[in-house]
Amino acid sequence: MSAFVEGHWLSVRRNDPRAYGLWRRHYSAEKNWRWRAAGCTEFMGPGETLVLLTACGRAVFAWQRNTIRRLDGQTGVCCTVFRNEGAGLSSDLIREADQLADLRWPGARHFTYVADAKVRSSNPGYCFLKAGWRRCGRNGDGRLTLLEREA
Repeated sequence: MSAFVEGHWLSVRRNDPRAYGLWRRHYSAEKNWRWRAAGCTEFMGPGETLVLLTACGRAVFAWQRNTIRRLDGQTGVCCTVFRNEGAGLSSDLIREADQLADLRWPGARHFTYVADAKVRSSNPGYCFLKAGWRRCGRNGDGRLTLLEREA
């Protein structure tokens, strides 16, 4: 990365054991149990990625830009995981992660899904909303809220 954004995040490899440990405690890891059982420590799928870990090691944020068409039809850069275990205010961490993604993929739309029933909040995705994102729909079966931040 040629530019610098002052803040909490460090860029790490997609198989960083600290980032992997945080990902394993995220609800999205449940659907990928085969990877864990096989001993794989990569938690990102194919495509271009940017995996961020806070210097204190208490938060992970991972971006993925698919190089092929997504099955859900979404375009842009997807936040595949965000887990904060006390690294700071989540909305601040998201804003910083947005800035880093903007440096890597200028002009790209940012999006993510939140599993409403899996988060311990009466307002799922609130930290993303506070960071300037907006709700823009639901997935096909209605279990996930789609959030986005336009470039």
